[in-house]
Amino acid sequence: MAEGRDAPPADGAGRSMPGGGVLLAVGLAIASMISVQTGVSLAVPVIADYGPLSTSALRICWAAVVLFIFVRPPLHRFSAAQWRATLVLGAGMAVMSLAFFIALERLPQHLTVALEFCGPLAVAALGVRGWRALAWPLLAAIGILLLAWGDAHDGPGADPVGIAFALLAAGGWAVYIIMMKRVGRSLPGLQGLSASLLAAAALSLPFAMAESGTALFPWQQLGLTAGLAVLVPLVPYILEMQALRRLPAAAFGVLMSLEPAIGALSGWLILGQGMDGGQMLGVGLVVAASIGVVRAGR
Repeated sequence: MAEGRDAPPADGAGRSMPGGGVLLAVGLAIASMISVQTGVSLAVPVIADYGPLSTSALRICWAAVVLFIFVRPPLHRFSAAQWRATLVLGAGMAVMSLAFFIALERLPQHLTVALEFCGPLAVAALGVRGWRALAWPLLAAIGILLLAWGDAHDGPGADPVGIAFALLAAGGWAVYIIMMKRVGRSLPGLQGLSASLLAAAALSLPFAMAESGTALFPWQQLGLTAGLAVLVPLVPYILEMQALRRLPAAAFGVLMSLEPAIGALSGWLILGQGMDGGQMLGVGLVVAASIGVVRAGR
């Protein structure tokens, strides 16, 4: 998942650098994806203990508070248009995170991440002309079907409610990508991201209180969700901003296409969610489709 991710690069971002700079950027991008997917895996037992809505909402709240302290966006100076864009972006973040965690409670990580990845894949495909605009999403769909087929036969089954929420999270991620570009153009630095995270926190918190039945959350849950907030979005955002300063945007997009594979690996190592040969092929097809659509849109 991706709050605070895919933001517009800072000044100088997207410029390639020779030698060690490129290798460093690749390492930063991979470290970012590992942080995200490790955070997703570690969230699963927290979700089991406390519920998906409160786990998701508290993580957003921690991230919003920390970023607000560091950025201190001048909210009173925002124009009406800036506020509208910020609120829409915050709503996309809230939907993406809440729906993803509900799906994660019902589906294995490899399938949840692959389904959510349909959001950025669809946005990228809209920028591709010709037959390739349909070929790459079709390839990804075949990969997802292989993942779901394997879970239906070798595991507890692919929960249809979980699939629906994962696709809802994909829609939230698509809104996030589109609106983050708009907010990034209208507000400098991290001001738009910080304000949008505050909006996402405000929208998510009522769902957490409804699930828990109280606004007094256990100290242990507060500590665990604070740790999850560090893993995603705070650390990945810093790493990706540094990577974007050293890599062209297209090359960065190809690297980020590896995320479904890293998610599957993390689910296997941390959660013991294994995959059969067909599912491994499915992950490969999703990654190939993501790389293909990024390269086709260059």
